Amino acid sequence: MTQSKVVVHTEPKLLAEAAAARLIVRLTDAQAERGEATVVLTGGRIAAQIYQAVRESPARDAVDWSRVNLWWGDERFLPAGDPERNETQARAAFLDVLPLTPSRVHPLPPSDGPDGDDAEAAAARAAAELAAAAGPGHAELPHFDVVLLGVGEDGHVASVFPEHPVTFETRPVSAVRGSPKPPPVRITLTLPAINTADEVWLIASGTGKARAVGLALAEAGPRQIPAAGVHGRELTLWLLDSAAAHDLPPKFRSLV
Repeated sequence: MTQSKVVVHTEPKLLAEAAAARLIVRLTDAQAERGEATVVLTGGRIAAQIYQAVRESPARDAVDWSRVNLWWGDERFLPAGDPERNETQARAAFLDVLPLTPSRVHPLPPSDGPDGDDAEAAAARAAAELAAAAGPGHAELPHFDVVLLGVGEDGHVASVFPEHPVTFETRPVSAVRGSPKPPPVRITLTLPAINTADEVWLIASGTGKARAVGLALAEAGPRQIPAAGVHGRELTLWLLDSAAAHDLPPKFRSLV
């Protein structure tokens, strides 16, 4: 049965450190249970702070990083190494110092990859890679232990934007054209793919996120507020700072 939980921290630094500690524990537990762990990474300022906190944590070596599988929830469709890519950000923040197994790291295709600037073909390539990692059978996706998601000021998650055609997408991976945030072309996991994860963590910091967080937790429609449409099979966890928690619905006000 799915459990929902909201945790509020007083300021962004504490939010990042607490999220990093949670992530280390979650990966360690997954490895104890299944021998490996799989996490889907996100981008953004607070994500970079979390990754830096993982890097600096004295507990980080509790995780066997050689048995961690890494995917990304979305990506700006830009050349490999572009500083605006989520992959580039994550590598600089912490991945480059971890003893990862390269074959377990699965960035979404860049615009100078095998498919060139054909975002639809690149999305299909990403979907095929996910299906291959799912193992024998007809599964389209591997087992995701936890999906990390930032929440946009408009309520978007990954590159699933309000009222955009991608909110109706049923394939696991989709190209996104006409993104309201630059760059206009992106690749993203879709809501159905995100919702296969055991745990989905939605992370928000700052007053600019407060309205979207409040609407999502008030059960707004997922087409209007995509953050309202994601959930983990076991846990949906909202990790907020006090500013992002400003507009929580009444039943959550005691947390602020």
